[in-house]
Amino acid sequence: MSTKLSVNINKIATLRNARGGNVPSVTQVAIDCERFGADGITIHPRPDERHITTQDVYDLKQVVQTELNIEGYPDERFMRMIAEIKPQQATLVPDPPHVLTSNAGWDTKKHIESLKAIIAELKSHGVRTSIFVDTNLVNIEYASLTGVDRIEFYTGPFAENYPNNPTEAIEAYINAAYLATDFGLGINAGHDLSLENLKFFKQHIPQLLEVSIGHALISDALYLGLENTIQQYKHLLV
Repeated sequence: MSTKLSVNINKIATLRNARGGNVPSVTQVAIDCERFGADGITIHPRPDERHITTQDVYDLKQVVQTELNIEGYPDERFMRMIAEIKPQQATLVPDPPHVLTSNAGWDTKKHIESLKAIIAELKSHGVRTSIFVDTNLVNIEYASLTGVDRIEFYTGPFAENYPNNPTEAIEAYINAAYLATDFGLGINAGHDLSLENLKFFKQHIPQLLEVSIGHALISDALYLGLENTIQQYKHLLV
C-alpha cells in the first residue's frame, strides 16, 4: 500500500513572515507542492500567527486541489475555522499556545469526554478527524472511544532513537499500530520524519495511510530543490 505524503508548509510561512510581504507565497508553494506530487497540504495555524495566518487558511482553501489537513488545538478559533473551511482532515493536537512545536500526544483517557464532543462536531461538518497520540496503548484504546477516524503517531521519539537503534526505536510503534488497526483506526504519522528514517518507518508500519512532513522536507529542498525533494520522499513511501 502506498502511503500519502502531505507536505507541511508552515516553514514557508515562517520565511515569508521574517521579511513581511508575500515572498515566498504560501499559496504558490502549495500549488507547486501538489504539481510536484504531494498528495496533500498540511498547515498549523497557531493563535499567534507566527507562521500560517488566519488569512492563509482561507486563501489555501481556494487553491488546494488534493487534501487540506488543518492541525491545531481545538479552541473556539480553531473550531470556527474548521466549520467555515471544511478541510478534508482536521488533526487535533494538545499544544497550548506557547509551545514551539507539537511535542506530545493527547492523554485521551483524561480528555475522553471533551474529545468525544469535539470529534462529533467536526464530523457534523463532513471533516475526517485525526488525533495526535503517542504509542501508549491506553491512549490508543481511548482514542478509539472518541469516534475519531484516525490517529497520528507523534514520531519524535522514533526519530530521536533511530540513529542508535532502529529496531528498538520502531518497536512501540509496531505494537501501537496493530492495536489501532484492531480498533478500526486509520494511521497517520508525523514529526521529525526525514529522508534518513522514513523508509524504515514505512516498512515496519504497513498500515500507514499518510505522513505529514514539513521541517525536514523544506530543509532538504534548500539543497535538493522542492520538486526533487518531494519525489524523493514519495519514492520512500511506495
